[in-house]
Amino acid sequence: MNYWLVKSEPDTYGWHHFIQQGRAIWDGVRNYQARNNLKAMQLGDQVLFYHSVTKPGVVGLANVVREFYPDPTVPDDLRWVAVELEPVMLLEKPVTLAHIKNEPLLANISLIKQSRLSVMPVRLDEFELILKMGQKNSEE
Repeated sequence: MNYWLVKSEPDTYGWHHFIQQGRAIWDGVRNYQARNNLKAMQLGDQVLFYHSVTKPGVVGLANVVREFYPDPTVPDDLRWVAVELEPVMLLEKPVTLAHIKNEPLLANISLIKQSRLSVMPVRLDEFELILKMGQKNSEE
C-alpha cells in the first residue's frame, strides 16, 4: 500500500463537498510530477486530504477507489489523468501546516519540500504521525 496527500482549496472543493458527493474524480491536475503521482496510485491506497490556502492543513482521510484513467476534463489529450477517491473519515482535529512544520519528524515531508505540488507521496511514518496528530487526545 502507498500513502499520498492531495490538496484542494476548501472554497473550491473542500472536505464538505467531498462528503456530500461521497466519491470524487480527482481531475484537473496539470503538473507532470503530480500527474505521475496520480498514475502511481493503486486501488486501496490511503490519501490524506489537505485544505490549501485558507487555514491550510490535513482534514481527512480518503481511499483510492479507481486507478488512473484519461482525465475527462480534457478530451483527446492522453497526457493528463484522473483517479477516483472516496472519503473514509474526518480527522478529529485538523493537522495544520504550522503543526506539520513544527514537528521535527516531518521535516522532510514533501508538503514542506515541494509546497506547490498538489498530489504527493507520503511515507508510512509521516502518514501515521499525521493521523495521530489529528486525534483530539494528541498533544499540540
